[in-house]
Amino acid sequence: MRKSTLMEKVTQRTISSSSSTTFFLCFFIFSSSILFLAGKSAAKVSYDGDNDDNVTALFIFGDSFLDAGNNNYINTTTLDQANFPPYGQTFFGLPTGRFSDGRLISDFIAEYAKLPLIPPFLEPGDSQKKLCGVNFASAGAGALVETFQGSVISLRTQLDHYKKVERLWRIKFGKEESKKRISRAVYLISIGSNDYSSPFLTNQSLSVSMSQHVDIVIGNLTTFIHEIYKIGGRKFGFLNVPDLGCFPALRILKQKNDSCLRDASILASIHNKALSNLLFKMQRQVLKKGKKHVVGQGSGEEYSAVEGREL
Repeated sequence: MRKSTLMEKVTQRTISSSSSTTFFLCFFIFSSSILFLAGKSAAKVSYDGDNDDNVTALFIFGDSFLDAGNNNYINTTTLDQANFPPYGQTFFGLPTGRFSDGRLISDFIAEYAKLPLIPPFLEPGDSQKKLCGVNFASAGAGALVETFQGSVISLRTQLDHYKKVERLWRIKFGKEESKKRISRAVYLISIGSNDYSSPFLTNQSLSVSMSQHVDIVIGNLTTFIHEIYKIGGRKFGFLNVPDLGCFPALRILKQKNDSCLRDASILASIHNKALSNLLFKMQRQVLKKGKKHVVGQGSGEEYSAVEGREL
């Protein structure tokens, strides 16, 4: 979405895992007001590449809820940038490219995990800082390539950027050590909001039904998860799409702007159910090839961890 709010208070939950994390598949679903943290992510991480069994990293994908400044480095409009006041004024003291007056959800996760702030992929400078993870998110991005195409970094392109980092890690750490670090990393994703809001904001009607539109978005997200999984990712965190129809930018489209835009809210609801179903389906696929390690549910958010072999 175009704007994200500062979350000063979060609920933190940790999921314990065994020492062999290479074969874990963890899925976390949470609302934008709840924070979940996976596995052994409270380990201290240094920039020197020490071979620490507890080392981990955070890879971040998605839209403006998680963009830490990538859109500062692309040719786009001010609608998709946050490099001017009052952004950043309450914590950093200056705009950083985050669509917030302070930190993002991902910044709080990094702090809890004793990681430094995760730098944007496009930020120039010391590559050593990216050994604790990389932020690929782009404000306005969607799972669909055509969502605000030309103004943002799509999820597909973000995946291409991740693959570049993964290749660099193999060179830096070696094949086996890189594989361990990739498997211990947490993959945080916020995507979908723009795929559903863009037709309303650009005054375009859907060419398919609502459920079919969601199926296309979920299909692209499925491909993304499988690609990360094949590379070695095992811990995934997802932000549910919020109630889009009640966002000011969409409410104002109503002739009587004292109510929410119902169709946008319906799309968000369908997406969240489909995403949950997708993750549990993928969980069951892994369960067929290995034994169940952890399954839990709480506070309306579902999460699961599976020990097994690769799909």
